[in-house]
Amino acid sequence: MQGNIGLPMLPDMFEKIHMPINMKILHVISSVDPKGGGPIEGVNQLSAVHRVLGVEVAICSLDEPDAECVRNSKAKVYALGPSLNGYGYNSRLVPWLKAHAHEYDAVIVNGLWQYHSFAVWRALAGTDTPYFVFTHGMLDPWFKRAYPLKHLKKWLYWPWAEYRVLRDADAVIFTCEEERLLARQSFWLYHVNEAVTAFGTSSPPDNSEELSKQFFSVYPQLQGKRLILFLSRIHEKKGCDLLLEAFAQVAKTHERLHLVMAGPDQTGWTNTLKAQAVRLCISDCITWAGMLQGDMKWGAFYASEVFCLPSHQENFGIVVAEALACGKPVLISNKVNIWREIEEDGAGFIDDDTVEGTVRNLKQWLALDSKKKAAMNERAKNCFKSRFHIQRAAERLLEIISDYEK
Repeated sequence: MQGNIGLPMLPDMFEKIHMPINMKILHVISSVDPKGGGPIEGVNQLSAVHRVLGVEVAICSLDEPDAECVRNSKAKVYALGPSLNGYGYNSRLVPWLKAHAHEYDAVIVNGLWQYHSFAVWRALAGTDTPYFVFTHGMLDPWFKRAYPLKHLKKWLYWPWAEYRVLRDADAVIFTCEEERLLARQSFWLYHVNEAVTAFGTSSPPDNSEELSKQFFSVYPQLQGKRLILFLSRIHEKKGCDLLLEAFAQVAKTHERLHLVMAGPDQTGWTNTLKAQAVRLCISDCITWAGMLQGDMKWGAFYASEVFCLPSHQENFGIVVAEALACGKPVLISNKVNIWREIEEDGAGFIDDDTVEGTVRNLKQWLALDSKKKAAMNERAKNCFKSRFHIQRAAERLLEIISDYEK
């Protein structure tokens, strides 16, 4: 989700990455709308650091040129919409790429299964302009188990589209080792040059008390509550229904416990979840905050005592990194691909993406005394600083590009 993008100081970075200051990068993505979740937030975060390094960054998207998300973007956006159908076919994209891609040192494709990735292959395969692909978890085998009919449909155009996109990319970039290994399980026709880089986010604003007060000024009824925060898209794969079931079980014995459900809903699932909350008799213990951005988002993190994401599939989870950055332990499923790193650092609790697993995570957190909670808060901050600060990801991406320059 989109928030304030910091511009961190990066001393001695140029000596580490051995790259020209005047490098130019073009990101190609279906949309710069923050409601789309992690991919565009990742682009924004990386671009902020790269601009500090002197790298010129632009984005090519399939949005309408006058769309609000285009006007609000901090980066230069070439919006070529409107596009046709859910696949996002756009007849202007390939000609535009052929005319302009050579002006950049690297083109980075963000996401699969829409026309923008195939268009990059059509325009650049076999040329001197290198292109790279961030899959953003879209090759995770969970999708073929959860949506077998959609997976069959993908198979119909995998051999002539996405397979070629990945095969001919200078590198296919995964944001953690778990994602790289899982990607090999989705399609048997699979041949890519693999690269791995950490992902992450920038440091959050440090005026935590002020931001918490701002959040409580909008939601004064939450003052004095013990807040559990869910902040992500309201989507089936995020395990929202599991969280409601689990919360209903633990809330019975913790009177001040309150769940904040924050995030955009692009599928209309919220009404179903609210009906579920009524059946579970927990409606009075849930606040549906919608999409939170900027100071309100950070205020929600700081006002909460723990972050919970029992997702069925999560490539990286920038919101998980954001929670850690705010010193908030995370209660996540073992389908969030960075769970091993978090478990190793003692920055949260990990369990299955089931009601039972989510209950166990909540109970483990609630059973801690104040001293142990404070210690886990500190470990969460350290986990972010050592593993998930965007500076590390930005440096590594430039290294990858430099290694594959033609």
